[in-house]
Amino acid sequence: MNKQEIKNALKDYNWMVKEIKRQRKILEDAGTSLVAQSGIESAMPKPEENTSDPVAREVIRRDKKYTWINRLEKKVSFIQERIPVITDERELAVLECLLDGMSVRAISNHMGLTTRHIQRIRNRIVSRMSQMSDMSDLLPEQKRCV
Repeated sequence: MNKQEIKNALKDYNWMVKEIKRQRKILEDAGTSLVAQSGIESAMPKPEENTSDPVAREVIRRDKKYTWINRLEKKVSFIQERIPVITDERELAVLECLLDGMSVRAISNHMGLTTRHIQRIRNRIVSRMSQMSDMSDLLPEQKRCV
């Protein structure tokens, strides 16, 4: 991830975690309310570009949802793996506020610092996380810690 992507992931972290949790709960349901067509409708020809089978459409929709959830999980994991890089107390406080979904202005009011100062701290956090990514890219695959 580049710095802008890390910055966006920090901003979106809170809702992504909530959305992953919500989607997992929804996907636990097997979709038992779906019923295939019967009678004359089932024997009629159907257009080839779209399936009219509601079960097949639901499978396609859920597959896309799994793909989306996996993308969100990768972003969340990326941030979570890099939290230990932040050791400065003030940076850690700002990071926790960002992960809790607070805006820069809300963090500024909460900590009694200017919004510009909070932005500088956030930029340092992003730089540290980015540097960790750069260092892990340089390590050979077998030397990485998981």
